[in-house]
Amino acid sequence: MSEDDQPRRRWPRPLLFAVGWIFTALGVAGLILPLMPGTIFLIAAAWCFSRSSPRFEAWLVGHPRLGPHVLRWRETGSIARRAKYLACGSMVLSFVLLTRTSAPPVALVVTAICLLGSAAYVASRPEA
Repeated sequence: MSEDDQPRRRWPRPLLFAVGWIFTALGVAGLILPLMPGTIFLIAAAWCFSRSSPRFEAWLVGHPRLGPHVLRWRETGSIARRAKYLACGSMVLSFVLLTRTSAPPVALVVTAICLLGSAAYVASRPEA
């Protein structure tokens, strides 16, 4: 098989590894800070580590404080009720703040559509 026939990786492993650590840091911050979601960043970190470092993926999934969030998502796709409220509330607050800026109407409409779609997805997930 020639080099041209081999599938190409979109992201190099070192980049995925670094992004995984950035997501882990954001996830930890999100578990501490009241308005910042943490679980989504931990899920993204686990995805990055699964493609760059199985050792760190195992560490994250096995961590006593961080792992349960990732495992719950992988097993059932569920989101805790408190996390749903925080996520949807953060989206509403973000949109309200955006309306207080000089953003053009098209930006408000596109943002509203994206946030409504995101909120609908979060609300539709089973509860943990």
